[in-house]
Amino acid sequence: MTLPSSSFDRIVAAFLRYQHVLVFLAPVAFVGLVFFAAPTPADAGASYWLEFWWLFPFFLLGATIVNTVGISGAALFVPFLIFIFPLFAEPLSSQTLVKVGLISESFGLSSSALAFISYGLVDRRLSLAIVAGALPLVIGGALLSFFLPEPVFQLLLGGVLTASAYLLFRLDLDHEEPGAEDADTPAAAADGGTEGVLPDDADKLGVAGVSVDDGNVTRVDKEGNEYRYDRSGYLRRFGTYGFGGVFQGVAGFGIGEIGIVSMLTSSIPVRVAIGTNHIVVATTAIVASLTHVFGGGLVGHGTMNLASTPWNMVVFTVPATVIGGQLAPHVAARLDTHTLKLFVASLFALISTALFVLSGQAFL
Repeated sequence: MTLPSSSFDRIVAAFLRYQHVLVFLAPVAFVGLVFFAAPTPADAGASYWLEFWWLFPFFLLGATIVNTVGISGAALFVPFLIFIFPLFAEPLSSQTLVKVGLISESFGLSSSALAFISYGLVDRRLSLAIVAGALPLVIGGALLSFFLPEPVFQLLLGGVLTASAYLLFRLDLDHEEPGAEDADTPAAAADGGTEGVLPDDADKLGVAGVSVDDGNVTRVDKEGNEYRYDRSGYLRRFGTYGFGGVFQGVAGFGIGEIGIVSMLTSSIPVRVAIGTNHIVVATTAIVASLTHVFGGGLVGHGTMNLASTPWNMVVFTVPATVIGGQLAPHVAARLDTHTLKLFVASLFALISTALFVLSGQAFL
């Protein structure tokens, strides 16, 4: 039985209005499932589950930063697990640290993506086309990671971070508001509007809406800001997101940092590009993390052993990234995002230099 359009619209609008409640319930359910069902050591007690409690503040800060700027969470999480984590605990293998970064990023970006959807800043057609084209390359990159020696992994990771730093330095990724509406700008009208009237959809919050006229998109967010663009440039986006997708599978990030270039150079408004980019990165991160968890057995490199996942780490990193994803829009509204962007780019440059030194020492 199909719900009437008005009923469906009310359900969608209610979901978006209370998405923050659902988002916070997700990590609670995840932690409960892990605690009661995940394969853990036979003697796992309080000391096992509380061993990595100190990861929570690090991942909370990292998730808030990356979601404010609009980049992949693993871009900070993976380097943190390489350089900082071994100072307090035993070092992790490259497959394990990417797995932890991807699982954590999946929740954090999903949280932030829902916030962007509720604001009306996600182009679903663009995101679906990009995800469909990039997923095979993401899965291929994740499977390739099982065969990469540690120095090669570090070299590739440094290369992605260098490219990400360059793009952050050069591109305008600020969450600036669109220009103020003119006094004679027409008011929004329900059900897509008519000529000269801004769209206002019943299944979106506030006055948000979308209308498409011969490929030209008019989008209004829930605060009434207007964005106009067209969806041309699919081939360019396929190339950049596909290239970034390989690194997303190998290192846990890259598709968002590299791919968003094609969004901005094809005249997609910045806030719409970042919102849509969150959907792409969140979806590919989920698929990549599943591939890292189960893929070893598929390629004859280990077995499908869930026990190899450090569950006592993700029970703290997942809630931290979810909270960070919800805090990001509020932080972006109060901080100078340009300064934060330059800080992250400089951090990437520093980390990539250290990774090149580490990989170089292994090759010598």
